[in-house]
Amino acid sequence: MIFESISSGGCRSYLLGCEETCAAALIDPELSQIDRYNALAARHGLRFRYLIDTHTHADHFSATRQLASQLDVPVVMHRASPAPFIDLRLEGGDLLVIGHLRLQSLYTPGHTIDSMCLCLEDRVFTGDTLLIGATGRTDLPSGDAGALHESLFEGVLKLDPALKIFPAHEYKGRSHSTIGQELAENPRLQKRERGAFIEMMQGLNLTMPTHVTEALRTNMSGGKTVAQMLSDAAASVPFMSMAQLKAGIEGHRNDLIVLDVRERDAYESGHVPGALHLPRGQLELRVNEELKDPTRRILVCCEFGRISTLATATLRTMGFLGAVALDGGIKAWREAGYPLSIGKEP
Repeated sequence: MIFESISSGGCRSYLLGCEETCAAALIDPELSQIDRYNALAARHGLRFRYLIDTHTHADHFSATRQLASQLDVPVVMHRASPAPFIDLRLEGGDLLVIGHLRLQSLYTPGHTIDSMCLCLEDRVFTGDTLLIGATGRTDLPSGDAGALHESLFEGVLKLDPALKIFPAHEYKGRSHSTIGQELAENPRLQKRERGAFIEMMQGLNLTMPTHVTEALRTNMSGGKTVAQMLSDAAASVPFMSMAQLKAGIEGHRNDLIVLDVRERDAYESGHVPGALHLPRGQLELRVNEELKDPTRRILVCCEFGRISTLATATLRTMGFLGAVALDGGIKAWREAGYPLSIGKEP
């Protein structure tokens, strides 16, 4: 068996492959690591057969749907997953055949309603059901402390104590643990009576994960993250450097329209000399009025360079093929000591 553990902050994902057939599966892939997963598969001569999420993640962005689109590979989750883009929905006990490997699902609701673990030979991929020295939290949408107690004490913890566990998160650099070690040492598993366990879980008072709303929205719907939208936009537009813009202003170029897409108060507090003002929220509605010649060169700017990138992509989609984005934003322009105009007039 070919096995790789990939870390991204505290997130863990796992690549496993069959050496004889070159078939592979990827468990809990994270969006920022897509190139790394593809490189690992290429290095080992593997082809992904399945992309698997052990549950709906609330603390990072899943890469399953984007990889599925790239590679034409099915996305796998438990049947209880709310995501509409799942290709293969498993019941507890179902097997995935990966060449000569057999990956068996174990339904373990509690952290989320769609949580499952995956058993393979000498190991079990526990998602967020069982962590090293902890368990998944139960205070996020569809979490249930009582269900987690049953999933642990009537399910995962009854497996062979020698089985290695590989969780979806590990923040202290440990590679794995075992069922036996967790039974003996995991502080949350010492509360074995159902009522005491539920009381403990309800009293953890944990901070909310960063981007929890966006992560749940995108992982449940298959929608894009803000970072994805910015990345897609940046890949579809050209940029102009601040130095090039400054040189154009000093050279009194009249072939360039500078378009500031910030809100009015930000524009009036300081803008590139000669810049027209058209807030991003009004762009589509006013563009034909404000930009009458679609062949003109249009340089789009905003405070930090993100909204202007999105706006430039929109303009190019609408047919303004001369639109470019400023590489950076007015904040950087200001800090560089470049000229600014104050007030309502360009």
